[in-house]
Amino acid sequence: MNNEKVRVPLVHISRRAALPWYKAWGIRAAAIVLALVVCGVVTTLLTGEDPIALYLSMIEGAFGTSRRVWVLMQNVAILLCISLAVTPAFKMRFWNIGGEGQVLVGCLATAACMITLDEVLPNWLLIITMLLASLLAGGLWGLIPAFFKARWNTNETLFTLMMNYVAIQLVAFFIIIWESPKGSGNVGIINQQTQAGWLPQVGPNRYMLNILIVALLTVAMYVYLKYSKHGYEIAVVGESERTARYVGIKVERVIMRTVVISGALCGLAGFLLVAGTDHTITTTLSDNRGFTAVMVSWLAKFSPVFMVLTSLLIVFLDRGAGEIATDFGLNQAFGDIITGIILFFIIGCEFFITYRLHFRGHRAKGAAENV
Repeated sequence: MNNEKVRVPLVHISRRAALPWYKAWGIRAAAIVLALVVCGVVTTLLTGEDPIALYLSMIEGAFGTSRRVWVLMQNVAILLCISLAVTPAFKMRFWNIGGEGQVLVGCLATAACMITLDEVLPNWLLIITMLLASLLAGGLWGLIPAFFKARWNTNETLFTLMMNYVAIQLVAFFIIIWESPKGSGNVGIINQQTQAGWLPQVGPNRYMLNILIVALLTVAMYVYLKYSKHGYEIAVVGESERTARYVGIKVERVIMRTVVISGALCGLAGFLLVAGTDHTITTTLSDNRGFTAVMVSWLAKFSPVFMVLTSLLIVFLDRGAGEIATDFGLNQAFGDIITGIILFFIIGCEFFITYRLHFRGHRAKGAAENV
């Protein structure tokens, strides 16, 4: 009989069964608490400041006044809109990294209508034209990589990423054409005197309409992904293209249709930025939200409902970091360090939601064979 020690890994990783939502969010909550503890230690070591005071400053920066709350909600709405836009493509496993460019071409189409049609169309028709133009521009920007993916199986990640830079240069080109005053290098406020093409104010704040539109979009996207035939096809194609073809789904058509919808909704975000809040156009108007939306969508597991929470968290951290820099005389980099630590723990906890760790030592191998 041969008894021998068999060395097995100290840590064995296995995939979990799907956790109930409350357990998954419990792990995320624990990760946030641990992140705050680590941030407190880092703050004390690097600056000597009271970490509690820093956290209070972050809350003050986001919620300290009614105006700050409205600005926070507006930023959440735009980020949420772009996150909802890229989600159908992500759920289909089409990695649309081109949200930034699709938002910018939506901005460009909106600004072009405001500048060229302000004296041609009545205001209500101008706004409708701007909306349609932004949806078409964003949809077209999504259709190009989707067509190549469906037809020749090109790499959509690189394709959509490169199209971001094309969109940035297009916007830069037209800014020079439309610059006001000439030689300034920027467009300035479009139609500042007439306010032609500006979205009307609803309720007590000019951001309210944007927030309401995105709230309706969130509900619509939830229903679309969960209960519609298109949502079912997206899920099947995302799981397995072979299975989708076997059950009769036309995969190429689903890919192009889904990414067109994704791009069009990014164009809608561009419309809300230009017509609803900023009333101008720059190459940085999207403010990297197209890339941040990737993280928001992924953290929320492609759930429109949970995207509201993740968008709020990301925007809160961003505004809180700026307030820390102002209140404590620290540079912006320290606020970004705090934000980075918190995001690291939040993203890292997703591993423990998906996988389980098993700790083992040495175990004796039984009498498997006789010698």
